[in-house]
Amino acid sequence: MSSAKPLKVVWITGASRGIGEVLAKQFASLDAKLILSARNKAELERVKSELKGKYAPEDVKVLPLDLASGEESLKHVVEQAVSLFPEAGVDYMVHNAAYERPKSKATDATEEILKTTFNVNVFGTITLTKLVAPLMLNQGGGHFVVISSAAGKVPSSGQAIYSASKHALHGYFHSLRSEFCQKGIKFTVVCPGPIETSNGTGASTSEDKKSPEKHVSSERCAELTIIAASHNLKEAWITHQPVLLVMYIVQYMPSLGFWLMDKVGGKRVEVAEKKGNTYSWKLLFGEKSKTN
Repeated sequence: MSSAKPLKVVWITGASRGIGEVLAKQFASLDAKLILSARNKAELERVKSELKGKYAPEDVKVLPLDLASGEESLKHVVEQAVSLFPEAGVDYMVHNAAYERPKSKATDATEEILKTTFNVNVFGTITLTKLVAPLMLNQGGGHFVVISSAAGKVPSSGQAIYSASKHALHGYFHSLRSEFCQKGIKFTVVCPGPIETSNGTGASTSEDKKSPEKHVSSERCAELTIIAASHNLKEAWITHQPVLLVMYIVQYMPSLGFWLMDKVGGKRVEVAEKKGNTYSWKLLFGEKSKTN
């Protein structure tokens, strides 16, 4: 963590649990002033009370936010955010909030799931960016950190709608970077693979302890995210093997990568359904998934 640069004001969405909560704790320990956003104000207050650092918890502000609430509502939230630290602005905007449903067949996705996923993951995130970017331009610069997913880089059977929303973010933010790269605004898109997160009480919620699939801890994911942003990486992949290998194959040898994913796509959905939506990438290499 010592490699991270000094920070000023960091605004984190989805800060009430999971990676967002851990990012808040690590940014606070790096002496950043924070704005914490999510829909659940009580959980945000809990996170705030647990932060430690030069400016925590006094200079940690709780700002409830619903990304699906529409542009007018988000505009009001941005105005509130600017007023919280009027002399500092927002140096880092961390887009962490996301909507994800349990894995299922793409044809089983309802219109409600489709709309909710894109309203939060795409439309809300893009609208918030559109409102914050001019403020960063006026203050001379800023940095957007986008928590995407490995599902935004590779075919993800059982996560077609979620994957589509993350692919959309890649297209938007990499295009936006090209528009603003000469104007002082930076962008880092982070692609975590399977992550072991917490439900707010310290209990693991990401996997069965007997699962053969290796997850990156939320603490390590947050640490590497901050390092990637502080070094101005345009994109960072955070995951263990074999998921990382799959990402490289799809990136650099797409025909082979797509062939491999096609071979196991249906199996991943079937295993997810049988195991309560926990699946093993080890299927990719012909190994049988363990059962409880």
